[in-house]
Amino acid sequence: MRRFLVLICILCISTVYSQEEQTATQEITAIVINAQNEKAMGSVHVLNLNQVIGTITNEQGEFSIAAAVNDTLYISFLGFKPQKIRITNDMFKFKDTKISLTELAYALEEVIVRPYQLTGYLEIDVKNVPVNDAFQYSISGLSVGYESGNKSTSAVTKVLGAILNPADLLRNLFGKQPNQMKKLRKMKEDDQIRDLLASKFDREILMEMLQIEKVDIQDILNNCNYSKSFITTANDLQILDAISSCYEDFKVLNRKQ
Repeated sequence: MRRFLVLICILCISTVYSQEEQTATQEITAIVINAQNEKAMGSVHVLNLNQVIGTITNEQGEFSIAAAVNDTLYISFLGFKPQKIRITNDMFKFKDTKISLTELAYALEEVIVRPYQLTGYLEIDVKNVPVNDAFQYSISGLSVGYESGNKSTSAVTKVLGAILNPADLLRNLFGKQPNQMKKLRKMKEDDQIRDLLASKFDREILMEMLQIEKVDIQDILNNCNYSKSFITTANDLQILDAISSCYEDFKVLNRKQ
């Protein structure tokens, strides 16, 4: 009986050790190549969606990044289809893992540029110039946003209304998925991720990181009183800052409830 119990203990310890070994974070190395010509690709962004860290490939297409088994790498380069790679044990064992990116084919439509029809009379031309009706902008690097155009309801009031409405997206997202929101701070602290977001406008990385849809991002910013102009023209880093600011307002107001 004692031998049987000892055997069970040994098996349990081995199982736990094996699981810890699999989930331990290690340095992984791989090479990114062009699928068409198999040439190495430099300056490719590589993000670990689970660890919320990023890096870029060198001139030889090589990169190293901390990862654990079952982590997901998000690999992107302008003009190429992004790739999501699930980390396996084999990728740690073999250092020559190659990841291929496929070039995107864009069909460009004809664009007609029409200049403003100016009359030469200031009183008339001023009325024909488009007016920016944005209420609030958030610029990365500045501690606060600024407002322009007509005064509108403040973002704090909007968030307060969201808190009082249990069905609102803000409450569902910020209240029920706090772990996803913790990624906001990590994303803002990583220089590689910030640099990548500052150059992108497609919201793809934000959707992957926060596990939400593009329409959810729009709804969040609408509820936080950001204008349609800002939502459609801001880069991904500015959108990240806007969501983060809204989240901080939510926490403060929710704490008072």
